[in-house]
Amino acid sequence: MENVSFVERDGRRNVATRNLIPGRQTYGESLLKIGGEEYRLWDPFRSKLAAAMLKGLPIDVIREGDRVLYLGTSTGTTSSHVSDIVGKSGLVFGVEMSSRVAREFVENVARARMNVIPYVADARNANSFTTLGRVDVVYCDIAQQDQTEIAIENCRVHLKKRGRLVLIVKARSIDVLAIPKEIFKREERKLASAGFTVEKVIELGPYDKDHAIILALQQ
Repeated sequence: MENVSFVERDGRRNVATRNLIPGRQTYGESLLKIGGEEYRLWDPFRSKLAAAMLKGLPIDVIREGDRVLYLGTSTGTTSSHVSDIVGKSGLVFGVEMSSRVAREFVENVARARMNVIPYVADARNANSFTTLGRVDVVYCDIAQQDQTEIAIENCRVHLKKRGRLVLIVKARSIDVLAIPKEIFKREERKLASAGFTVEKVIELGPYDKDHAIILALQQ
């Protein structure tokens, strides 16, 4: 069985991840059986990554065994599903700047999942935490005006050659007046100028207004 899969539920297409810790929920999500295995239903209104997969992002953008640097992990909703995907042979390095939010992340996710390593750190300082070697994926979900530049610097420090960047672009955090589509194009150009190959740009409405996800490869 795959660690991430599409399922039909209540007449709608959903995405779910095979539960690394059977019987355990992280945020009250539904548990269901697929082929004799337990999966966790992944709420696209609470996870931009799930929303992007429902809108065309390849479900293997993060794979079993991957090492993932997750910037802006918050309380751990999405990172718990990333933990499911990478499995026991992978690692998730979760970085959260707010100590209060990071405590919830540790309680909700990191203490129960041995493949998650938490850091209370500022993603602006890419050298303030270690990923124990280069990672396969940098996942960046931070609400900062210079969010793309922060992602690029972390990729420079931590991402392996031909590694993948999954960047959440929050238009209103960058410019509250500009048209979101123009912001998405501008951030895409920044990545191209920094040596990335942009593979997909997916707007996340109706799940998240004025948000897009950019998938790019570091050359």
